[in-house]
Amino acid sequence: MCRSFLFVALILSVTSTCLTQNNPVITSWIQNTTIKGRHYMKGNSTPIVDNTLANVQKVQYSTGSVYISTQGIPAYITGPFLDGNPSQASAQNAIFKFPLSPKKNNGTPSPTTGGNIGLFINGVALFDYRDAVSWQSSTQTLKGGPFGGMGDQVWNRDAVVAEKAGFDCSKGHPAMGNYHHHQNPSAFNLDKMKISNVCDLYSADGLYVIDSTRHAPLIGFAYDGFPIYGAYAHKNVDGTGGITRMKSSFVLRDIKIRATYANGNTVTPGPNVSAKYPLGYFREDYTYVPTAASTPDYLDEHNGRWCVTPEYPNGTYAYFCTIDENWNSYYPYCVGPTFYGVKSAMKVQSINEATTIYSGSTASKNILPENLTVTVYPNPASDLIAVQLANAAPQDYQLSLFDIRGRIVGSSTLYQGSTIAFIDTRTCYEGQYVLQISSPSGRWTRKVEIVK
Repeated sequence: MCRSFLFVALILSVTSTCLTQNNPVITSWIQNTTIKGRHYMKGNSTPIVDNTLANVQKVQYSTGSVYISTQGIPAYITGPFLDGNPSQASAQNAIFKFPLSPKKNNGTPSPTTGGNIGLFINGVALFDYRDAVSWQSSTQTLKGGPFGGMGDQVWNRDAVVAEKAGFDCSKGHPAMGNYHHHQNPSAFNLDKMKISNVCDLYSADGLYVIDSTRHAPLIGFAYDGFPIYGAYAHKNVDGTGGITRMKSSFVLRDIKIRATYANGNTVTPGPNVSAKYPLGYFREDYTYVPTAASTPDYLDEHNGRWCVTPEYPNGTYAYFCTIDENWNSYYPYCVGPTFYGVKSAMKVQSINEATTIYSGSTASKNILPENLTVTVYPNPASDLIAVQLANAAPQDYQLSLFDIRGRIVGSSTLYQGSTIAFIDTRTCYEGQYVLQISSPSGRWTRKVEIVK
């Protein structure tokens, strides 16, 4: 009887450990202990290698929490920030604590705040829509930001709209050195409609390539512990219905004068809608229209839904980084304006409990090209071909595009630690081509088609 009890206890202990180790909040991070970050300086399109490690350096977990150690620097190139931002992406030397079992908030939802509200899988910070600037009606101007006060916080400026000129190619920028994304972290030149030309001189990869034919990857976790995905998912919450774009249920109000909120409450007036202050310039320009209950590909007021995903086959609440039909970022972008779950993640100074180190996904593995999970998109292509790996590249890979005569007509490098690279095909003629990914350990090829 005693032996039977011990055997059952052992089985339960092993099962519990396996379930913990397979938790996506433990296994999804891009780890790295060798690759350094890189950045551009304005006027120089040759990246500078920093002395700071990129991505996540260590993942540790206990019975109830996971701890992510990161410098907050991505493997893709950061900068330049062409709006005059005096800051550069700098080492954060941070530890973030996330719950292993996030909980729904059954009370009043917690609003998102300025600063970190989540973490992408490469250790880079997620901010919400705001840039800490609001309309100060008493002086008829905008005040606030990281170097000033907070204004009157009545009409809060949308960073994605107002600071577009200051985002780098990967749609990120720093606040006092803390590099972060407010929005879908896919490079500007990978969108269907390119709304910034910064990538033309200062090319970078971003965290992932949008692919309308596949479920988007898990790209981060919010501060309530629930996962964040890219823009596309199964239409139905049970994992059926084909792949479709997840849509925000926030819409722009039909207003010309900013004197009331969407609920009708009169407030201190903001600037009238104009070319300088278009609709969408302030968060209060939007109103929530609850369509998610009848249309499953529309998201709720937190910008998420409960659904089946590849990492959570039994279902989870998940946020999605919303975009419009042109793949440009759409409010509320990733998470917000409130959290679905209990906000419990935080930045900590140290770890004060026993933990286990998770080392199952590092950038130093010697993976041969023919065994890599590779996505080539779009195919057929027109202006560019994007190549994405499922995991960070363990070494540099050379990308070559061959025409039917065997001539190289385009090339690029997918750098160690990155997941994305692309080849410019604007000068290619229509026809069939062969894409080759090569390294000293092997080659991988795929046929692609160019259309004009």
